[in-house]
Amino acid sequence: MGKLNELVQRYDSVVIHLMERIGLPFLRFAIGAVFIWFGALKTIGELSPAYDLVAATVYWLTPEIIVPLLGLWEVAIGLAFLFPPLTRIAILLLALQMPGTFLPLVLLPEVCFTIFPFGLTLEGQYIVKNLVIIGSALVIGSRVQGMKMGKSVPQ
Repeated sequence: MGKLNELVQRYDSVVIHLMERIGLPFLRFAIGAVFIWFGALKTIGELSPAYDLVAATVYWLTPEIIVPLLGLWEVAIGLAFLFPPLTRIAILLLALQMPGTFLPLVLLPEVCFTIFPFGLTLEGQYIVKNLVIIGSALVIGSRVQGMKMGKSVPQ
């Protein structure tokens, strides 16, 4: 039993070390890619699956203007996450954008829920997944401490 325990601990150590090395860079890439991809779709217009949801949520502005602008904002967030010196900017842009992503849950509950509060529609799931994005940004942001402007974050 002692030999098996030692083998498991050695395996754990190798896996944990690998995850420490690639985890943060991969998380930056993943969140950056998602924001660039979803944002780029919004700049194209009705190609975005979120076009109608955004247009219905921000009904007081012209969708042909607000959806592409939001898309550009998201592309900027994604690009900033890809470059460690821009982490603070990425998090600021995200913090300003993220509350708006939850607006449909309040303004359009009939679109987000089949049965409130647990029966999420596809649109509702699309919104709730932003909790994972917020968590990812918190993890990335937790590594900014001590960063000097113009230098990369320790990976």
